[in-house]
Amino acid sequence: MKSNKNFLLLMLGQSVANLGDVFYIVSVISILFGLTGSAAIAAFVPFTIASTMFISSLLTPLVIGKWRLKTLLVGSQIGKTILLIGLVFFVFLFLQDTNYYFIFFYIAGIALLDGCANPIMRTFFPYFVEDEKLVKANSIAETTTQIIQIGAWLFGALLLLVINTIQLIWIVSFLFLLSCLFLSFLPHVNHIEEREQNFWLRLTEGWKSIGTTPVLKTTIQMDILETIAGTVWIAAIVYVFVEQALHVGEQWWGLINGAFFIGLLIGSLYCLKFSYLVDQYKYRFIFVGAFISSILTILFSTTSNPVIALILSAGIGLFGQLKNIPQGTIIQRSVPPEKLVTVYTSMGAVVTGVFGISSLFIGILADLLGVRAVFIVSSILLAAVSLIAFKNKRLFV
Repeated sequence: MKSNKNFLLLMLGQSVANLGDVFYIVSVISILFGLTGSAAIAAFVPFTIASTMFISSLLTPLVIGKWRLKTLLVGSQIGKTILLIGLVFFVFLFLQDTNYYFIFFYIAGIALLDGCANPIMRTFFPYFVEDEKLVKANSIAETTTQIIQIGAWLFGALLLLVINTIQLIWIVSFLFLLSCLFLSFLPHVNHIEEREQNFWLRLTEGWKSIGTTPVLKTTIQMDILETIAGTVWIAAIVYVFVEQALHVGEQWWGLINGAFFIGLLIGSLYCLKFSYLVDQYKYRFIFVGAFISSILTILFSTTSNPVIALILSAGIGLFGQLKNIPQGTIIQRSVPPEKLVTVYTSMGAVVTGVFGISSLFIGILADLLGVRAVFIVSSILLAAVSLIAFKNKRLFV
């Protein structure tokens, strides 16, 4: 019987770290925008994070065999804490409007460590959770993440009304230390790794697992299309849609974003409540989730009513999550646990790389064709995802 205590510690460590991550991004964006007044420089923060995590995903397999997974996980969290404390002293003692770009080195360093920690977190699931409970465990993780995403962005912005950014970063440092404490109580897992592999074998192990596992090859094709489709939901595109398509105030920007996350949360709660049903009919949830998301996105692109846009946004989040949780469970079952971390790092490299590139091009496309057009493109890509799922349904059973 696998220990619920270990899963609880993992969730506590991950949740506290996620909360700290949101507060840290709020702080950094506030510092940069307050210093430069440039929205472009502030927007460069998520691009820096995505680009560096892409590099991290490529390099993580090189360190997997050298240290045990728990050591890497706790070590990366400690490293993030040290970098964050360094950022506090830099901002307090040296920051000026002529050297603000140094902040991006701290952002890149923290993202580099995050890119290593994230796949390891997910790799622990099959070690700490029984196979028949993986859907439930993934639902709990997603539910927790969405609650934190909804609450932390709002609460982080409110905190800046009563405390300054340096004080908020100190709070984040405390949260990162607390995460280290929770994760340090995890046991070492029996992760078997061939330590004599050369550089190239380590770098390509995850890609080989994907290439020789039909369900993973299909899943990564779906992930690429879905990642491109999902870039229409970055804050800048939604902001333009609210202004140019809905012709309402910017408060609707926050409401539509919030509705999307609430949809994700409802989807996670449904999978948690009916985990057996989701596990039994994985293919149907994957196919229907992608197909309905496509329909709702095309409707979203054509509406001019903000209330309808709000409902459709929640629906897209809901059906997207009903697809993502069973699909994530299939990945965890597709290869032995000892190969899972390299699979996650390889898939993570693809997703972050595609997201970074497509988020730049989607803005150009919105300028050239109009903001409604990019949501139509998103809808077509989601329809293609559902078609891939339909053609390969035997892999998802």
